[in-house]
Order: sequence, then C-alpha cells, then structure tokens
Amino acid sequence: MFHFSTSTAVNLALLVLILFSLITWTMIIAKGWLQWRQHLSNAAFTKRFWQAPDLAAAEFVAKQGDSPLARLAKAGFDTLRSLDDRQTLAHTGDRQAVMERGLSQQVKKEQHKLEAGLMLLASIGSTAPFVGLFGTVWGIMNAMQNIALSGGSGLEVVAGPVGEALLSTAIGIAAAIPAVLAYNYGVRVTRLMVSEMEGFANDFLRLARTTQAGKES
Repeated sequence: MFHFSTSTAVNLALLVLILFSLITWTMIIAKGWLQWRQHLSNAAFTKRFWQAPDLAAAEFVAKQGDSPLARLAKAGFDTLRSLDDRQTLAHTGDRQAVMERGLSQQVKKEQHKLEAGLMLLASIGSTAPFVGLFGTVWGIMNAMQNIALSGGSGLEVVAGPVGEALLSTAIGIAAAIPAVLAYNYGVRVTRLMVSEMEGFANDFLRLARTTQAGKES
C-alpha cells in the first residue's frame, strides 16, 4: 500500500508528481472534449456553408456558427466588406493579397487556441521522470544514512527503505507517459485541423475571386 516516506524531500517530490498527474489528466479530458466538439462543429458548419445558395446565406451561416471554420469564414467576410469600403490602411493594396493575409491571420489565431496547454503537457512529460529520479536518489541517500546510524546491514534492513525510494521514480514515469502521449496526439490533431482550415481558406478565396469576377463582368 502506498504511503509517504519519512524524508521531506521525497514527500515533496511525490506531491509534485501527483500534482503533475492531476494536471495531465485534467487537460487530457478537457482538450479531448474540446477537440471532439470542434470536430463535430466543423463538420456541421461545412455542410451548411456549402449548401448555402449564395454568399449572403453563407455569411449568415458563418455568423450563426461557433467553430474554428465558422470564425475563419466570418473573418473572410469581414475582410471582403472592408475591401469594399476601403476605410483602413490595413485593407489597401492588392485584393487577393489582402484576402490571403486576413485568412492567414485568422488561421494563426485558431492554431494558437488549439495549441493552448500542449507546452505544459510537454513540460510535464519531460520533467516528471527527473523529479521522480531526484526523489529516488534523495530517498536512497536518506535510507543509507539511517541504515548506517542503526548499524544494520542485512537485506531486510536495506530492501524496505530502498524500495520505498524507488517508488518515486516509478510514479515519475507513470506521470510522464500519459503527458507525452497526450502531447503527441494533441500536436497531430492540431496539424490536421490547421490543414483543414487552410484548405477551407483556399476554397473561400476561390469563391471570393469567382464572385468578384461575376460582379465585374
């Protein structure tokens, strides 16, 4: 049965590792739920958007949505409206270049949101084993000192304290593995969603160019 060591340093290392584990699993559950919701929202929005009969209806669909793709479409429509008004320096210059810049900036914003928390998972995954190792080394040193003071040298005297100290390394590895796996999965999901947004941005840009060509003809 798990119990705390008599060493303050080992106890502190164990508490830190327990905190790391709680943070990791909280983020795994929270980000997993968020990614699942965003996937469903993107799929629903994409279907409604491309079924819209015209740009006005498509813009209404974008305003009603709250997915990454919906926010990207809203940014595109806002840029289109600003281009027609020509009220700011940010929207002067080549029309296509301004559209590409506006869509690219929104994709970056959404990417930063998706990456939130991944660096913390990476940090936990890389530092947890070392925290556990620190607890183990300190625990072994403390155990050896106590054994020397007691004068005992048998296996039954050494095995208990050393085994207790090694528990810190085991917990450190146990805390690091899910953090590393969650980080790698989060990076993969982020790349896929960014790729999806970039594809939608290109389609939106072509749609805007086609619509503008139709107005000018």
